[in-house]
Amino acid sequence: MLIIRDALVTDLPILLDIYNEAIRTTTATFDLKEETLENRETWFRKYGEKYPLIVAEDNGSVVGYACLNPFRDKPAYSRTTELSVYIFAHHHGAGIGSALMKEIINRAQILGYHTVIGGITTGNDRSVKLHEKFGFKHIGTFKEVGYKFDEWQDVEFYQLMLPLE
Repeated sequence: MLIIRDALVTDLPILLDIYNEAIRTTTATFDLKEETLENRETWFRKYGEKYPLIVAEDNGSVVGYACLNPFRDKPAYSRTTELSVYIFAHHHGAGIGSALMKEIINRAQILGYHTVIGGITTGNDRSVKLHEKFGFKHIGTFKEVGYKFDEWQDVEFYQLMLPLE
């Protein structure tokens, strides 16, 4: 049974494993070296209140997570957020991304965000489909902004406008 809940500090080792898998095997993140638990503890403390971090738990095991992050530092961006979703590769295609996306968008709306941004490396068709399923629209591509796996990587930006209340 799939449960979506707030992340707990005790989830950190598995969140680290999920993220390090993405670092090693995908261009979903532009980190080039695996993270340490200490780094992830600092990362974890950034979340709460305006920036939730949620996990998907399948049959008692955390298999993915999603979070909202500041889009930019300037105060005028305060009603815009950027989301991230990471799932263990062997759990792709099981509806976990959709469950996480539904909940994180709901939280963004409750928190009063006006727009949600997703940055997706070109070629990550699974992520593009997930974002489009939830109404995100392609708004532009930054060409060759990252260099990973001995290749230049483009990042496509997707945007979801949330209803104003």
